[in-house]
This record gives sequence, C-alpha cells and structure tokens, in this order.
Amino acid sequence: MFRHLRNHLISLHPCWLLAVALALVLPRPATAATQVSHAARSDRIIISGAAGHLGELTVDDLLARSIPASRLILVSRTPSALARYARLGASVRYGDFTKPSSLRKAFAGGNRMLLISIGFGSMPRPEAHGNAIAAAIADGVKHIAYTSWIALSRGDRSGIGADHYATEEMLKHSGVAWTMLRNSEYMEELLPDAEKMFATGRARVPPGDLRVGYVSRSDCAAAAAAVLSTPGHDYKVYNITGQNLVNTRDLAAAVSAVTGKAIRNVAINPGPAPANSGLGSALSVVSDDVAELTGKPPMTLKSFLRQHEPEILHQNR
Repeated sequence: MFRHLRNHLISLHPCWLLAVALALVLPRPATAATQVSHAARSDRIIISGAAGHLGELTVDDLLARSIPASRLILVSRTPSALARYARLGASVRYGDFTKPSSLRKAFAGGNRMLLISIGFGSMPRPEAHGNAIAAAIADGVKHIAYTSWIALSRGDRSGIGADHYATEEMLKHSGVAWTMLRNSEYMEELLPDAEKMFATGRARVPPGDLRVGYVSRSDCAAAAAAVLSTPGHDYKVYNITGQNLVNTRDLAAAVSAVTGKAIRNVAINPGPAPANSGLGSALSVVSDDVAELTGKPPMTLKSFLRQHEPEILHQNR
C-alpha cells in the first residue's frame, strides 16, 4: 500500500496536495487511549539528518538526558560521520529522503522520530518530507516531531513557509501523533555580520531594521530532545525562539559589549522596500516555549557572542 502511496505523492503538483493524499490513505488514531506512551522505556528514537549541526546537537542532548545510545536510531546520508555514536551503541543507518527505497530499512524499529527538515535539493522539500513520513508510518512510528518554521505562527506561507506548511498539513492528517517545533532564525547566522562589525568598527543599518527572535541551534536541539524524551507533547505547536527580538543595532551593541570595541551604526540610504519586509514582521516572534520545555531560558545574544568570541576576533589576529 505504501508503495502506491509514495508513487501517488510523487505525481502530485503543487506539493501541498501531498497532505490530501495522506489524509485519504492513512487512518487517524481512534482514541487517546490507543497512543503509545512516550515515556515507555522500550521506545526507540529516530533522528533524521543526524550528522547535521542540529541533528548532532540533539543526539548529544538526548545522551546528556541519560537516554541510552542503544535507544537511538541515527539516520543520515553520511552515516560514516556518526561513527562515534555507533561506538556508544547507537544504530547508525543510511537514509535519503529523495531515495524512498532507503527509508524503510533506515527507520525500522523506531517508535518516535525527529524529522529534521531538509534544505533545497533535487526534489521539492514537501515531496521529500512526504517520503519520510510515509516510510516512518509504514515502519510503525507513532510520534513525529518536525522542525518547522516560526513564520507560520504569524500566518506567513510564502517562500519556504509554503514548504513547511505543506509538511505540517501532511503530519496533521497522517494518523500519527505530531509535534511542531517552529524554529526561528538561528543565531549562528549572525556570526558573519558580527565578525564584519568587529573588523570594520561599523554596523550597516538597513531601512526598517527588522527585529527577529533569533535562537541558538543548541536551544533548538534542547527543545527537540525534551519533546522526544518526555511525555505530553502530542498535537502541540511550540515556537522555538530566543528571549528577545534582535536587529542590526542590537547586534552592534552586543558585539561592542563582548569585544570592548566601539561599533558605529551607519544608516544605509533607503531604496525600494525590501522584498522580504512582510516576512520580517512574521519573524518578530518571542516565546517562552524553550524555557517551558527545557527548564531554562534560551541563550541571550551576548552569551552566544561570548561563546563564539574567538570566531569574531579572528579577523584581526
């Protein structure tokens, strides 16, 4: 049945119709009583994209939470990069969302799954995600946590938002329990700008300097690990953000505070309205969900920059 489902998904266009296909084919759970307990010690946790930055951080956080490596199924297109986890007892497997035949074997034996969204590639993102969801369900996975996109919480479905919305709809109609982890922009994306500010002593401030709830990748991983290792997250949406909204001026002030170097703000001459100005407002989300999930507040921008101070300073050394 799932071979026919996969073939049908591949033929659909636009990609959001994948959600309809899964809704028609896959049954919804009968009652809450039929759900597999997420606290069960027998649960085995699948991490897709486990060799990526977010994947590895999530695995490390699960191990720090005393989840035995033997309960982890780590799936990657480059499984050799996960050798250190294999030595600890984790099951390391090859799997590629764009090659559905690789996924059934990759996900076999797992009960719960972290579906880390993939980047742009040879296959539309929703189609690739649909392959993963169908294979996971076929292998008996009962809960899927998905790394989605913060702008959906403000109703934005443009650009990559359309892909994440399509995947969320697939999960909502899939018949498995789901959790949406709507991650904000990563703080790591600010490092090149911080380095340039330190090197030049200037911060180029664009018109309508938008404020974003940047969050560290480590906080995203900690939130994901909490959802995977504790009960009570079925059918919930979490906004994974930092503590504060940050714009260029805020970044300049933080770089100055951390390095001790004065940073001068230089306004860029206004031109046409930025094409992503609407998206910018959709990224202006701050939530307490990281603290509620992990028991501690997300990293502040200054703390993050202090952690990465050697990278900021390296240009002048």
